Amino acid sequence: MSRHSSLPAPLRDAIRQQRLLKVIAGLTNRDPIAVAKIARAAQAGGADLLDLACDPALVDTIQSIAPGLPLCVSAVDPELFPAAVAAGAAMVEIGNFDAFYPLGLRFEAADVLRLTHRTRELLPEVVLSVTVPHGLPLDQQEQLAVALAQAGADWIQTEGGTSARPMSPGVLGLIEKAAPTLAATHAISHALAAAEWSLPVLCASGLSAVTVPMALAAGAAGVGVGSAVNRLRDEVAMVAVVRGLREATGSAVAPARRSAYGVDSHA
Repeated sequence: MSRHSSLPAPLRDAIRQQRLLKVIAGLTNRDPIAVAKIARAAQAGGADLLDLACDPALVDTIQSIAPGLPLCVSAVDPELFPAAVAAGAAMVEIGNFDAFYPLGLRFEAADVLRLTHRTRELLPEVVLSVTVPHGLPLDQQEQLAVALAQAGADWIQTEGGTSARPMSPGVLGLIEKAAPTLAATHAISHALAAAEWSLPVLCASGLSAVTVPMALAAGAAGVGVGSAVNRLRDEVAMVAVVRGLREATGSAVAPARRSAYGVDSHA
């Protein structure tokens, strides 16, 4: 039986239909109040998945605040994953690595493969997403993605927002910001297909409602968006951004109930 069968049906459908929207709270963000705001906004805006720091207490807290919203826990230490899965996380992710680059830390292909093998040893039946570091040249990103598939990764995630240097204002600047992760998505999705691997590719880092459709056109099965949501202070503004991202994936939010923000959201 596929590991994907352990995921909630709506999450599996989102991947199959190439419209998954993941909101990223931040690998280093362990503030329960801040993450709770992001979780409520993600659920009210129609996100399919919330990515948060790998902390069992945080998983437990967010489950009570946003019941029914699947949670992915992210870390670069596989030993942290089992406790978070036991607390209720639906899946785990190695990376992304954006938070570590300003500290001077760099992840090579061998590092990511080692983390992947160890995670598979610890959690053989849990869905595993692995980020391909954007510091690698594109051809090496392609090679690593195929190696990760062989090592047992279920999803591949791209990144690149921290390396982008947008020079233009407005829409053009948003496209420039997303260019590295869009390029990685195109290259990796084609490399996996050529190697006859059908792993979903999640495009993340540096995206906006303008560039989400480009990510899907480049071969992504879904997108991960962090700073466009989590840098906002106002929860209503967060909901509006998530709804805009949801609409950009090509799937409208189903009006199931009226949320506290005065917009319809999923039950």
